[in-house]
Amino acid sequence: MFLFVNKYLIPKGFRGLTLYPFVILKYKEDKSNAVLINHERIHLQQQIEMLLFPFFIWYGTEYLFLLLKYNNKNHAYRSISFEREAYSNETDLEYLKKRKLFSFLRYLRKS
Repeated sequence: MFLFVNKYLIPKGFRGLTLYPFVILKYKEDKSNAVLINHERIHLQQQIEMLLFPFFIWYGTEYLFLLLKYNNKNHAYRSISFEREAYSNETDLEYLKKRKLFSFLRYLRKS
């Protein structure tokens, strides 16, 4: 994982972005934010197991479907299975040690 800060690469309303093997943060103070870093590490693991390109296709397709369903950008983003897994487990700093492959699939349930 390569961690760096660049406020211009992060969309408004977000603090971090993961593009394997990079984690880009908006603010340098967030380098010490263990919860945020854990959230982004969960995304790294998701991207690895989905072989990168399929991850982004799935992520984008799921987002577009949910955006059509909810007509609300934030609700659609928060409902993406990858985000639901990351947000649900970001405070468990041991989560990645016990996480099973393709755990995001459990978060595909209706929301």
